[in-house]
Amino acid sequence: MYKIKQFLKKILPSGFINFYHLMQSRIACVRFGFPAQKMIIIGVTGTNGKTTVVNLISSILQGAGYKTAHISSVNFRIGDELWPNLTKMTTISAFHLQSFLAKALKADCQYVVVETTSHAIDQNRVWGIPYDILAFTNLTHDHLDYHHSMTEYRDSKGKLFAKLMKFERKPGVKKVSVINAEDPTFEYFWQFPADKKYSYRIGPRAKADHEIIARHTFSDIAGSQFVVETPFGSAEFVLALPGKFNIENALAAICVGLSQNIDLKYIKLGLERLVQVPGRMEKIEEGQDFGVIVDYAHTPDALQKIYQTVKPLVPGKIISVLGATGDRDKTKRPIMGALASQWTDIVIVTDEDPYHERPKDIIDQVAAGVPRGKKNQKMVLGQDYYKILNRQKAIKKAIQLAEKDDLVVITGKGAEMCMAVGDKKIPWDERQIVRDELKKHLKK
Repeated sequence: MYKIKQFLKKILPSGFINFYHLMQSRIACVRFGFPAQKMIIIGVTGTNGKTTVVNLISSILQGAGYKTAHISSVNFRIGDELWPNLTKMTTISAFHLQSFLAKALKADCQYVVVETTSHAIDQNRVWGIPYDILAFTNLTHDHLDYHHSMTEYRDSKGKLFAKLMKFERKPGVKKVSVINAEDPTFEYFWQFPADKKYSYRIGPRAKADHEIIARHTFSDIAGSQFVVETPFGSAEFVLALPGKFNIENALAAICVGLSQNIDLKYIKLGLERLVQVPGRMEKIEEGQDFGVIVDYAHTPDALQKIYQTVKPLVPGKIISVLGATGDRDKTKRPIMGALASQWTDIVIVTDEDPYHERPKDIIDQVAAGVPRGKKNQKMVLGQDYYKILNRQKAIKKAIQLAEKDDLVVITGKGAEMCMAVGDKKIPWDERQIVRDELKKHLKK
């Protein structure tokens, strides 16, 4: 089946494939009665941080008393019901998406927060969804196997913002855009019209009325603290999520909350009650005297941000476990290997969703960047870095190598519940595997 799909992709123009998805979306919208027209739809797009921002916005809206639904890479929510996303898709297929929206409407949800990818936009999978609020997190190296250039990648996301004021209006609902002012593409996304615009950044003072800023920032492994200043007042936040990038994610969610006239005290309540986004900087503790973090990071930018966050906070060594996804952008693989060796002390390169590529080939391509990552010394295979084909054995090795006050950082899978091998989805719960290996280690 996969070979047939790949053959069709090669011989059919992308326009034909996108038209096929468009027809599917139209049929799905008719089948389920265009449910998105009857709820306020919030779209979150960008390379990194989308899932966290979706969960943060959802928590804010719930904290303010709104019945809310959301779709993200790791989970789905309708009201108080929360369940994992097992599809390995961020923006699900048109029929599943419209079915979900119909269920949210039937449950009387007022808001739906949708993690929206460039693929879904380009392929018309979100056709028939009149977005009301759009939040942009950042644009970094990813998906160049599909978009071919960063400009094409940027423009695919830009299509959504260009359409914002053209989407069907709902009574009393304004069209809102929220843009990361620290991203290099800020001016591009800021150009698109909206009824209300908000920008956000970490900085000493706001430069304009639309800007929401975070000051007096502090972060450690346990979380983050910062003061948010807005035209509507200021408040101190204590977030259970560590890292500057999570402060930025929180700012995006705060902007969305403010756009809906939610008081800062309820925004604070919503953010601070979210103690963990599954598989995002998730700490695994079984009584060991070293740290273990599991994270979904699978792009160079996301990987570097994690390493930069933990590096000054770890007294001992940092041991990284990473790989790369098959059938995806190959150009980032050696970059990720180089980043791991630049920021961490021991690197273990392993398997990660090979799809239809040979796992060994992927591992070799990631590992190719490792020896040149260090500026003043080369890492030596079998001493400073390892290539271990079996991912569970790689995790076991990292735990065996860890000593008191070290930190093991395992990236790429996060909260996913399966491993994609060929056309099969093999059950895989990384967090449980880490717990099991830690328990075995502690018994010795």
